[in-house]
Amino acid sequence: MLEKLKRHKREYTREYVIRVLRHNIINLNLKPGQLVSENEIAEALGVSRTPVREAFLELSKASLVKIYPQKGTCISPIDMDIVEEIRFMRCAVEKAVAKLCCDVFTESDIAYLEENVRLQEECIAASKDYKHLLSLDNSFHEYMFKACNKKMTFDIIKSTMAQFDRVRILNFVEMDMQISVKEHKQIFEAIKNRDKEMAEKLMEKHLTRVIFDMSYLREKHPEYFEGESTQTSNVMFGF
Repeated sequence: MLEKLKRHKREYTREYVIRVLRHNIINLNLKPGQLVSENEIAEALGVSRTPVREAFLELSKASLVKIYPQKGTCISPIDMDIVEEIRFMRCAVEKAVAKLCCDVFTESDIAYLEENVRLQEECIAASKDYKHLLSLDNSFHEYMFKACNKKMTFDIIKSTMAQFDRVRILNFVEMDMQISVKEHKQIFEAIKNRDKEMAEKLMEKHLTRVIFDMSYLREKHPEYFEGESTQTSNVMFGF
């Protein structure tokens, strides 16, 4: 079922429809391979078909929908090759950010990250709300960039994250949420202790896990995936 979002002030209809559809695709309310109708989306959101059609075109550029002329539109499968490329980019950048955090983090930065981890643990214990957990997860990483004065770098990465986030949501639904939270806590402890080498290793381990997760998830939901990424990692999953 389509989850509606509150419309922002002065938000153009086209941008609103894109935001709603993107949110629903990432959170798997609209599942990979599912057919979507212009008429049904327009009716559900109380808009005309034109902004829906424009939204489909924009989302197709991000490989989130596939448009088949004269046939219809469907939600794109999760592309394993795109996810691997995003992981490669994030891993290269965020290992450096983790090391930089060890140099620049203040006591207030440490307190913020510690509270974020606490909220993640609370989220799992109280509700297992995977959407809220994804939000906290993203905030954890975003704050590290901001504290290092690398917000623009994070924004560039964030603009590519939709395919990656779909895997993370599916991971939270099908697998153990606690693994990700445990890894965040370990990264936080390394930064708190100013241990650059450990912070770098832990970040690489954290971001590389998606490769192994995808293998399991593809076996369970083969209809959700496409692509033939065979990337492997030399990261040890136990130090």
